[in-house]
Amino acid sequence: MKNSILSLLLFFLLMGCTSKEEEVYKPVPYNLEIPSLFAEKLIAPVIPANNPLTEEGIALGKKLFFDKLLSGDNSQSCATCHNPKNAFTDQQQFSAGIDGKLGTRNVMPLFNLAWNFDQLFAWDGKDFSLERQAFEPVSNPIEMHSNWKNVAEKLKNHPEYPLLFSQAFGTVTIDSTLITKAIAQFERTLISGNSKFDKFLRGEATLTPEEQNGFDVFMDEAKGDCFHCHGSDNNPLWTDNKFHNNGLDATFTDLGLGAVTGDPSDNGKFRSPSIRNLAFTAPYMHDGRFTSLDEVINHYSEGLKSSPTIDPLMKKVNQGGVGLSAKDKADLKSFLLTLSDFDFLNNSAFRE
Repeated sequence: MKNSILSLLLFFLLMGCTSKEEEVYKPVPYNLEIPSLFAEKLIAPVIPANNPLTEEGIALGKKLFFDKLLSGDNSQSCATCHNPKNAFTDQQQFSAGIDGKLGTRNVMPLFNLAWNFDQLFAWDGKDFSLERQAFEPVSNPIEMHSNWKNVAEKLKNHPEYPLLFSQAFGTVTIDSTLITKAIAQFERTLISGNSKFDKFLRGEATLTPEEQNGFDVFMDEAKGDCFHCHGSDNNPLWTDNKFHNNGLDATFTDLGLGAVTGDPSDNGKFRSPSIRNLAFTAPYMHDGRFTSLDEVINHYSEGLKSSPTIDPLMKKVNQGGVGLSAKDKADLKSFLLTLSDFDFLNNSAFRE
């Protein structure tokens, strides 16, 4: 505690304040670098009025995101499961918490979160803001298994954090609200928008005949019919961010959205994930049941299962799927891989 107090005293002395107004450090506003296709085809990102982006807030959020102090035994951070090398996933079917207990959902990747316009997060929409999504894992007994009082105390006694919170939020108070606000600020900067297909749309790259046919299959309602849920060249998010029953099961062991809303008509519905960066985020689906893109494509081609809440967009469920040819399957996979954004993975701003 002595170190943190000395850090704060030194900080305020160096500021050389001459008035009460000057004593409050004002964080520097941060402007997102929005890809041109996003600016052209999407409305502005969602930045809460009570948590504007600042240079200091983002830097603090990044430090917290990679800090294992947030877990009960100081062994795991947010990045343990959301690894930037894997588009912020861990490439496991289910993640193990600090006690070795496994969850029941596959880790979702983290990118382009500022354009989730309905502000419902997680596979089942249980989190009503990005700040709330950052809140739950810390105290979850099968994840980081800590409690916010202990986390705040550890950060207060840290030699750096009191100063960083003062710079980001103008207060020496450290609590769950400000911790999750900072993490959410960092997460809103995680933008992926420079894949081969993005470059193609900008006239900077060309597609192979196989990739072009794969895109045509994706967009063709008589073939792949994928674009309703997973976006198009006019939706660079490559998801509608809505909840669908995509024919995985005839009966449900996981109710998904239905468990959150209590509405039986929502049973078996899960968020449509973005199909960006699929090369890095296997396994797939909310329960990680598919280990490869080939399995995912085969599911939609001939593996659909009917149930009372099946999405109307699964038009060929009674035939088991859309029935793609071997060539169309291979070409569809080739197209999907053009949405891989290697610049995103290698962006040093997103690394520890």
